[in-house]
Amino acid sequence: MDRIHITNIRCYGYTGFLPEEQVLGQWFQVDLTIGLNLAPAGSSDDLNQTLDYRQAITSVKQVVEQEKFALVEKMADAISSAILSLELVQEVRVKLIKLAAPIPGFGGQITIDITRTK
Repeated sequence: MDRIHITNIRCYGYTGFLPEEQVLGQWFQVDLTIGLNLAPAGSSDDLNQTLDYRQAITSVKQVVEQEKFALVEKMADAISSAILSLELVQEVRVKLIKLAAPIPGFGGQITIDITRTK
């Protein structure tokens, strides 16, 4: 299976377990690895034979910016469903990064990494 990688999609969303996360919001980053057959597009040079990655970016932004979840795991799953609904997509790997988790004394990031197929 061929793959398209889309990285560093940054969105401001209102997902988190703590009430202030759902009110104040925070930045998220999403990296996608999308599996599909790229041979028809490679032969034809026709955008209709592949994924227009603008659609994938728009789908991610809609989920992160417009929906609220208590868990980032649920957000990652919602992103994967949105991407899998796009024509020609057979598989998606979603890396959802919570850039600044509100945990005292913790300066790292939290990453959810899931793979889903049709």
